[in-house]
Amino acid sequence: MAASDVKLLGSWPSPFVMRARIALNLKSVEYEFLEEKFGSKSNLLLKSNPVYKKIPVLLHHDRPICESLIIVQYVDETWTSGPSILPSDPYDCAIERFWAAYVDDKFFPSLVGIAKAEGEEKKAEAIEQTKEMVVLLENAFKECSKGGEFFGESESGSLTLRLGALWGG
Repeated sequence: MAASDVKLLGSWPSPFVMRARIALNLKSVEYEFLEEKFGSKSNLLLKSNPVYKKIPVLLHHDRPICESLIIVQYVDETWTSGPSILPSDPYDCAIERFWAAYVDDKFFPSLVGIAKAEGEEKKAEAIEQTKEMVVLLENAFKECSKGGEFFGESESGSLTLRLGALWGG
């Protein structure tokens, strides 16, 4: 597939954009990366994602797909070459989605909370809370990895992809 058929609107430091990029690269999909400037929104972005007006947006044959987790699922289902990103077993997939939602809704905001904490006491509290979340995620990883290197059955694992994107892939 030509890169012009697949475009990704985003900004390189965004972990949500990084997820989409990792998924596309895992599937060896050629794509054009359209950099969005921080602090402004292009007309293409506003047209492609008129509801949330945010990145990332995947354009496949000029049809927009928004939200990083939806993009990852779309990439996994559309391009069957390369490793699977999501587990094939419905239960394993549900468990992975649960933990992925935890990463997005709790863990990532906790990391941001450390940076935003004012004063040493608040920062120490935020760090302690994040440490507890890391332990929880480690235990979930051990239980769900089934002895493998990744979360779940797939070679890469979408949760592994989501966590990896937080640290730049």
